[in-house]
Amino acid sequence: MKHFTPENFQSCTIGILLGRASSLKDRILDTHLVPFAVTSAQFKVLIIIQQFGVDTPAELCRHLSLDSGSMTRMLDRLEQKELIVRRRSEGDRRQVRLELTEDGQRLADQLPHIGAEAMNELVGVLDSTELADLERILTKVLLAAGDSLTRLRVGEKNEQ
Repeated sequence: MKHFTPENFQSCTIGILLGRASSLKDRILDTHLVPFAVTSAQFKVLIIIQQFGVDTPAELCRHLSLDSGSMTRMLDRLEQKELIVRRRSEGDRRQVRLELTEDGQRLADQLPHIGAEAMNELVGVLDSTELADLERILTKVLLAAGDSLTRLRVGEKNEQ
């Protein structure tokens, strides 16, 4: 269904609202992460490694829609903070595997609590029905756009 035309596009705010919501989410998360000396971008890498078992830079790039250069710099910073280590794969020395260090695991164990506080701050104005509607609508939009990670997440939910 087409909602927008060149004539009414000037009054279209959905793109701006989605972008601003994402930026605000990251700013709120950054404030919650100050005591841990990591950024929201680094939070995303650590939580994906921990919660989804992602252990290669290429998989992280797919999850976060980042290019390999940006991911390399991100992993360099996390390695400098001694939160991750990169190891060559035993089976294929060309491939790098990522692991959380002990400090990285301790921090990763706290991330769901930190993330929950930040998301409650962001969407706490919504009641549970509105939140469920927002999640359903965003999921529908992402699935229709062919987002493979959303499709995978929805598939996993349906299996449960």
